[in-house]
Amino acid sequence: MSHHISIPPRRPARELLLDAAARLFYARGVAATGIDTITAEAGVAKKSLYNNFSSKADLVAAYLEARHEEWLSLYRGRLEAARGPRQGVLAIFDAYVDHANAAYSHGFRGCGLLNAAAELPAGDPGRLAVRQHKEEVESLLAEHVAGLLPGQEEQAADLARHLSFLLEGAMARAGLEGRDDRLQDARAIAMRMLEDL
Repeated sequence: MSHHISIPPRRPARELLLDAAARLFYARGVAATGIDTITAEAGVAKKSLYNNFSSKADLVAAYLEARHEEWLSLYRGRLEAARGPRQGVLAIFDAYVDHANAAYSHGFRGCGLLNAAAELPAGDPGRLAVRQHKEEVESLLAEHVAGLLPGQEEQAADLARHLSFLLEGAMARAGLEGRDDRLQDARAIAMRMLEDL
């Protein structure tokens, strides 16, 4: 009797390349990571990289999009358990903590989006994409805060901006320190700010 060993289907090259790029860009930086290193890590031919991405810049853009989508799905998961606008704000902080603690094989280096943006030249489409992602986070904060300050649009926008600065500053410090303590501190500060409303 012959035993059939079931071989799991090979993942599409695009997925393998994106996963490899994500690990390498995050651990080593965008500029320091060449195409050859990515294809070797993904275990695919160089040709298949160019079949899936028009350029390294295109791969970087896909990486940034995937990172943001990853964060959004963590946020949506947290939001499902949130009750009311205060917890909605905290869900955003918690999703940052979750993202920081996702399995980064070579250690936590802060926000992958900000790290990549710091390496890209002014006016680069990748920088613009990161800015849009950060603005999206701020508008999510603003939506929750608006529920706490009905009819006070200006105050709500100010508070959302303040919370967004708190979050990004904490993330930058957490990245430098290689752990999430600063994000936990920021969450506690945000909680006190919201309780004072």
